[in-house]
Amino acid sequence: MKLVDEFKAFALKGNVVDLAVGIIIGAAFGKIVSSMVSDIIMPPLGLLIGGVNFTDLKVVMKAAYESHPAVTWNYGNFLQACFDFLIVGFSVFLVIKAIVLARKKDEAAPAAPPAPPVPTKEEILLTEIRDLLKK
Repeated sequence: MKLVDEFKAFALKGNVVDLAVGIIIGAAFGKIVSSMVSDIIMPPLGLLIGGVNFTDLKVVMKAAYESHPAVTWNYGNFLQACFDFLIVGFSVFLVIKAIVLARKKDEAAPAAPPAPPVPTKEEILLTEIRDLLKK
């Protein structure tokens, strides 16, 4: 039973839960970026280079015959994956940079000086005695 308790303690640590949330958010973010690349960025880029769709770029290594499909080298899919990676990487870089800048601003902001401690009853009484002795 001890092994189960150790696993439970490990699995429910804050870091593990945070990591799981990060992975889920990252997967959703990846879908958004992939859609942005394939639906928004690549069509104008393909238009600029003569209407070429990167995913259609391939080299036929062996032509199709009868019921056998052609053997192709699909380097366009690889180029598309590289563009996706570059855009995701750049997006993550910008997010991390924004977080670092926000932390630096929080650290650089001068904190208000701490309020002086409130004197205790004994300190107040001793101060009064000292003032009376001075007179």
